[in-house]
Formats: sequence, structure tokens, C-alpha cells
Amino acid sequence: MKPATNPARAPRAFTIIELLTVMSIIVILIGLLVPALNRVRQYATGVRQQAQLHSIASALELFRNEYGDYPDSGALDPDGAAYGGAMKLAEAIMGQDLLGFHPNSAFRRNGLDGAGNLQLYPPNPSAANLSARKGPYLQAENANAYRLESIYGNDVGPFLSSSFVLCDVFERNMTSGQKTGMPILYYKANTANNLHDPNVASAMTATDSRGNIYNYHDNQALVALGKPWEVASAQTPHGLADPLRFYRNTRSEKIITTARPYRPDSYLLISAGPDGQYGTADDICNYDWRYRE
Repeated sequence: MKPATNPARAPRAFTIIELLTVMSIIVILIGLLVPALNRVRQYATGVRQQAQLHSIASALELFRNEYGDYPDSGALDPDGAAYGGAMKLAEAIMGQDLLGFHPNSAFRRNGLDGAGNLQLYPPNPSAANLSARKGPYLQAENANAYRLESIYGNDVGPFLSSSFVLCDVFERNMTSGQKTGMPILYYKANTANNLHDPNVASAMTATDSRGNIYNYHDNQALVALGKPWEVASAQTPHGLADPLRFYRNTRSEKIITTARPYRPDSYLLISAGPDGQYGTADDICNYDWRYRE
């Protein structure tokens, strides 16, 4: 004779309503957690970017201690060829071949010395050439140094496609097929000047800042290349393509008696931030960025 089964102890399955309720709660929790996780991820990447700018700043101080000043950031090299701030920053810290900066460099984009005769960064540098080098001031594996062709493909405007720049940590798939960040813009202060006046921007040239401490032309040709992952017809111009915005966004709020930029005695470093567009609210800089529409 089989023992009688106690109905109170019989296993009870979940009802459809109970399952739907649990699933709804899980979906709500995921909806709350995903944005929070994205914010944490964005914050962590922003911290990495600030750390990279700090590393570059430390490397620039080593360069200045060695050579007495920060590297030039002018838009042109001594021969008038396009070789702007971002490229000169990469050469000063890493050398044109990532093997160190040659002290005889005149920041010519073709790598020739001050007299324009000797190739300082040959394909197969000799032991004597390498021993004369200084740096690299950052480890090549951590410098985020990429050739322009790795970012912009074949469309590098007036520049040499083989020129290196230091890229930020906000990597994305570029049309070149590589995954890189955007170039970090570098502007050296001209301490002989004392203006920060956007009203003279229309009269400025690559070699004449009209008394302004910073010349927005230093990286303007690079900014004009746009966002390499977008086709030309869909391009939204970078904010810093507008010189007025450059001077508004780099003006110090601490000095109210006259217009002065941040860091008027040294340099500016600008990362395009997560959106990859210069001159927008998410840019990350080595100064107190204040985005002004």
C-alpha cells in the first residue's frame, strides 16, 4: 500500500505571472545598471586620458631641461612645409622614427638637420646616430604614436603620410583600417607676446600671430582633415575650426582685467575626447577646459 501524499508538500511550479514579474524586475535592473556602467567606463577612460596628458607633460619637461625650452609648435617647418604642432610634439618626445630626438633637428618634416644637408632619421641609423639621440621620453609601447596614414588613410592634406603624431586613448576604427585615437594638439606659448585677442584672428597667418600668445594656425591644417571615420559629405566641422571658438575656449577666467589664455608661459595640450571632435564639451586638456558655444 502506497503512503498517502501530503498535498501541502507537493512541489509547486512558478506561475506565468510570477515569471513575468521576475523578468520585468531583471530588465529594469539592467536598464538602471547599463547607464551607470557606461558612466563608470567613460570616467575611467577620462582618467586614462588625463594620465596620458600628464605623461606627455613630464616628457616635455625633460625635453626643456635638455634643450632650454619647449619644442616649437608652428604650423610650418623652416622650409615652409606643413609640419604643425602635433607632429613637432611627437618628434620632440619620440623622434621621427620613435628612436629618440636628434639634437641637430630643426624640426624639418623631411628629417634634415639645420643646414638642410644631413638626414637625422635615416632608415637604418648607425650606432653613432643613435648614441647622439635623446630619449625617447616616453616608451614607444605607451606613447600612442601613430603615422598620419594610420588615422586618415591616404587623405592627409598637406602633410607627409609617414609623419607621427601622439594620439589620445579614445580609440575607434578609422577608415585606414586601424584602430587609433585622434591626434593630441600641441600649442607652444610665445612668451614675447601678451595678447589673447580673437578679433585679430582673421588677420593672423601661420607665421604671424598678431601679438597673440597662442596661434591657432599651429594645428589648423590638421583640424581641417576632419573626422576620418566620416565621409566628406557627412562631416561636421570641428569646433576648433573656428578661430573665435579657439580663443574663447582657451581664455582664462581667473584674469578679468584683460584677456589672457590658460598657461600663458608654457603650452596647451588638447584631446578631442570621446566624440573625436575638437572644440566640443567633452574635450580633455591640460588646463581647466571651459566649453563656450
